[in-house]
Amino acid sequence: MNPPTICFIGAGNMASSLIRGLLADQHPPSGLRAADPVPAQREALAALGVTVSEDNTLMVRGADVVVAAVKPQVLGQVLTALPDLQPNQLIISICAGVPIASIESWCPAGQPVVRCMPNTPALLRAGITALIANAAVDARAREVADRILKAAGKTVWVADETQIDAVTAVSGSGPAYFFYVMEAMIKAGVDLGLTHELARELTIETAYGAALMAREGDTQPATLRVNVTSPGGTTERALNTLAAADVARHIEDAVRNAALRAQELAREFGQP
Repeated sequence: MNPPTICFIGAGNMASSLIRGLLADQHPPSGLRAADPVPAQREALAALGVTVSEDNTLMVRGADVVVAAVKPQVLGQVLTALPDLQPNQLIISICAGVPIASIESWCPAGQPVVRCMPNTPALLRAGITALIANAAVDARAREVADRILKAAGKTVWVADETQIDAVTAVSGSGPAYFFYVMEAMIKAGVDLGLTHELARELTIETAYGAALMAREGDTQPATLRVNVTSPGGTTERALNTLAAADVARHIEDAVRNAALRAQELAREFGQP
């Protein structure tokens, strides 16, 4: 299968990360285009051999895939302003909160559409992206979408679009939850007499190591937690403090509220 010609509308951080990932995966620069109104964004990608322009229509014309990487509030305006958009061009949206039905309403009838929910570690090619396709997306188009998003990390396909709200709450917003915990741990370390630099290093490396342990093998996080908790020890005292404050329930509530907000944003951004 020949590499597809991929046009990115919007060349911000996420789009640029995907483009750099695709180049690292040996996608030819001649098969990549980007449209963006900001000269600095265009210049950075042009230096990599990517064809750039501020004209969306020019870049979309003849492309096999169009990756929409604009603010969700303007996606409808951007898509409806593309007179040459062809019904056989695959649309991949990484615009948070915009439902497939709305994207379809802004495109020609029968347009193949894949909606994605990446997260910010994608900027380091360490993200995870959930994808959902409409009925017009065939097996080849799914493969193409999957390969493009794999340039930013792992991919998972969900069976129902309603699951995207849960994905948004768990992985889309998820990095911020861990950063919040890191902030608290660093502050606690400093309060206990460590330098900020040392507390930061200890916290970040511990988080990284714990994630690796949870990622490797089939051991569940609950089991890993038990394995490092000695009866009567320091870890048990700390976990008992968290349990007494019902921290687990508060985390569950936070994720649930994030999902509810995702539903609200879908209704807001999905208005034609």
